[in-house]
Amino acid sequence: MAVGSQDLAPEQLRGLDDARLVDELRKAKEELFNLRFQSATGQLESHGRLRAVKKDIARIYTIMRERELGIGSAPEPEPVVTSGKKAKAKS
Repeated sequence: MAVGSQDLAPEQLRGLDDARLVDELRKAKEELFNLRFQSATGQLESHGRLRAVKKDIARIYTIMRERELGIGSAPEPEPVVTSGKKAKAKS
């Protein structure tokens, strides 16, 4: 069984754009800070959560580095349709 959050699975992280990845990284770092603070004050109930959040952060950094090196790529943005009609694909 993999350690980490279900909502931060590698397949789902690869589907996020760069800005969203940075946002998820910020949230994970904030959660890790809070968990460390709880641990220091003796209020932490789930020590396994510390490990899971650290692995989530490492996963996000890995995907960001893959994109930087050109190994992985960000998902293509959805085309914006301004009129009520859908755009036709050329055949």
